[in-house]
Amino acid sequence: MNHDEILRTHGEALALFGTRVHAVRNDQWDAPTPRTEWSVRDLVNHLTAEQLWVPRLVRDGAAITDVGSDFDGGVLGDDPAGVWDRAAVAAVAAFSERGALDRPVQLSYGSQRAEAYCTQMMADAVVHTWDLSRAIGAEERLPGHLATAALREMEPYAPGLAASGLFAPAMEPPADADDLTRLLCLLGRRP
Repeated sequence: MNHDEILRTHGEALALFGTRVHAVRNDQWDAPTPRTEWSVRDLVNHLTAEQLWVPRLVRDGAAITDVGSDFDGGVLGDDPAGVWDRAAVAAVAAFSERGALDRPVQLSYGSQRAEAYCTQMMADAVVHTWDLSRAIGAEERLPGHLATAALREMEPYAPGLAASGLFAPAMEPPADADDLTRLLCLLGRRP
């Protein structure tokens, strides 16, 4: 993908996740998600904290050690949707700055161009949009181009995902599976 496509798909993925955050009813924040150890609040907190890292790493050039534990624990407070909105806008703005996607960022596994980091963040948002949709009973079908972009991002390092302990083992998708189904099966989720 070129820079414009990366920024567009990233922004669309965050906006889609945001629509699901705003659809969470007050009685659903403690509901389980497809990641059985996470509640809806935990899931939204996870993705919100990830967005909070972006300006520090991309715009400010901070290293993981500089940020430290600033975004550990609960970041949502009493206004989860509002905190999400502000974090998402700040992340999109940081990646969208002139030249930002060409900058190096220091991640837990080493230095990488912000372009690759942005694409990873897009894929994570797509997968977690499905997780949140399932958890709250929202529409689980996602735009095909986002599912395709996330699948392309995840496929190269999929073999190591289950070994990390963060994902369930991959499942064989049906022969006629669309890209969303293939993505979910790759990550051990039952569509």
